[in-house]
Amino acid sequence: MNKCLDVITIGRSSVDLYGGQVGGRLEDMASFSKYIGGSPTNIAAGAARLGLRSALITRVGDEHLGRFIREELQREGVDTRSVRTDPQRLTALAILGIRNDEEFPLIFYRENCADMALSTEDIDPEFILESRCVCATGTHLSHPATRQAVLKALEIARDAEIRTALDIDFRPNLWGLAGHGEGSSRFIASRRVTGTLQEVLGMFDLIVGTEEEFHIAGGSTDTVQALRSVRQLTPATLVCKRGPMGATAFDDVIPDNLDDGVAGRGFEVEVFNVLGAGDGFMAGLLKGWLTNEDWSRSLEFANACGAFAVSRHGCAPSYPSWEELGHFLERGIRTPALRKDRDLEQIHWSTNRNRDWHALCILGFDDRQLDLPVDEKCPITEFKRLCLEAVHGVAQGRCDCGVICDGGTGRSTLMDATGTGLWIGRPADLAGSTGDSGTGLPGHDFGEFAEWPIESVVIARCPIDAGADAGSGMTLGDTLPRLFSSARRNRLELLVELPEAGGQEDRLAHTVKLIRYVYSLGVYPDWWMLQPEESGTGWKAICSEIEDNDRYSRGIIVNCLDAQPETLPGIVDLATRHDLVRGISAGGQICRELARKWLDGKIDADNAIRWISSEFKHVCEVFDRGRVRK
Repeated sequence: MNKCLDVITIGRSSVDLYGGQVGGRLEDMASFSKYIGGSPTNIAAGAARLGLRSALITRVGDEHLGRFIREELQREGVDTRSVRTDPQRLTALAILGIRNDEEFPLIFYRENCADMALSTEDIDPEFILESRCVCATGTHLSHPATRQAVLKALEIARDAEIRTALDIDFRPNLWGLAGHGEGSSRFIASRRVTGTLQEVLGMFDLIVGTEEEFHIAGGSTDTVQALRSVRQLTPATLVCKRGPMGATAFDDVIPDNLDDGVAGRGFEVEVFNVLGAGDGFMAGLLKGWLTNEDWSRSLEFANACGAFAVSRHGCAPSYPSWEELGHFLERGIRTPALRKDRDLEQIHWSTNRNRDWHALCILGFDDRQLDLPVDEKCPITEFKRLCLEAVHGVAQGRCDCGVICDGGTGRSTLMDATGTGLWIGRPADLAGSTGDSGTGLPGHDFGEFAEWPIESVVIARCPIDAGADAGSGMTLGDTLPRLFSSARRNRLELLVELPEAGGQEDRLAHTVKLIRYVYSLGVYPDWWMLQPEESGTGWKAICSEIEDNDRYSRGIIVNCLDAQPETLPGIVDLATRHDLVRGISAGGQICRELARKWLDGKIDADNAIRWISSEFKHVCEVFDRGRVRK
């Protein structure tokens, strides 16, 4: 059978709510960040980021959190065909915090949860046979029903000579050995648990655990003796994680000294958060093992992935992409606090984006584009809804469509657009620019970004006057870095829109200078919105400047908001010859006069939608033809 999957993980899935106040008690947390969680879920996501074709077998609830897990896994590239929806049970939940360097409080909400209802009926033999490896984790061996489901998957795999792996992942309170308030407990001796684990150890080719986890598997608190007890039950490769001392692999006889096993390069980093580090480690180890690297190299991958995990907030979101991992292994550590390494964080952000946009066509109908008198703004709310409806109609025939809308009179329209698959741009105009938000007032910290849906793209319209020197640009040097930092902190992409450089003797040189200046501020826009260039030489110079500073830029959107219909094909043809040009934005010419007619009662809703749809579809067709000709 064709192996279309590298690894299937099976077991726990949950939503992690991470406390945002680092150093505070969990009792005092004021805000939380939401991530996917559960050891096998994290491993599947981490493996996908490293380029493995991963899948997950689990159950989630038929509610918002269950849909979040499924959608987030799909965005990460994980196969979710065997993520079952349980209509009777809720998705599991974990609440976590970072108290200090040694305390990481954790509460599991797992009473009658969906993933613990996994049964043998959820194990499809044909699905198992699609994979090269099945990876189980310890928690699902703790309950008779889930244990039988795991054993069925393992038996199918072993009969088909598919590799098997176990992450012991011992959580005492999930085995009923500790109370709800002891979620962070890592070891409590139990003959029952030891016996339950030892019954299945012979089914695995690879077994991974901390020293404490091998203590429970081997029935001894002496690590060497515990490993030897496990060795008597299985010929599997045993990988023992040893905290700051790295990890060691044992293929054969367990030596008297743990240092005599196979080790990989370790990384001395600042420990910020240990939660989820083992899952990141396992993802890196699987990457090496399943691509036939030797154990030393595989452990190097695993140690590096674990180093990333302990350096960042959250579990799965902290894991590296394959490109990020390669960069780190080649370059090494510049600062032990990896989350403060600007270059590394830029690669982490850029290479873990969830969706690609290749031919993006955007309709802009925020207040600036409509250019209406202040006293006419209020009735325009319904018109913006019509614009969105028109875009949805056009988007049914192509993948990449978007809107630019403000949060004032367009607030309800933005809410309706969210979650529909559209690219959504939302202006956060800097002080001195034209616009409606006024968020760039001196001293403003852009705290309102915490209220924006994470699919929103922050649009920063730079306030530099076209005739001003880039280095003296009003508040740009102060405000734009703060806006950029706030956008990243709230997981929002940033688009920087440069103004029309009218009156410049050398318009191209001015544009390039502005781009260079933005990067000199330490700002890395995900997107650039630029005015149409008059020559191919101009576009080449601009693209080179962006690529020289940031090879991970999503690309350029050509600002055609006021382009006349007859000039649009020429603008598009010139721009789309360059790969970095990924989109086009229209709107002013399409919507402005129509909005006035709407306000004057000269056109009804149906005709307005038809007009906008027709004009926007034409823009999309022109852009698509330009890209094909390229």
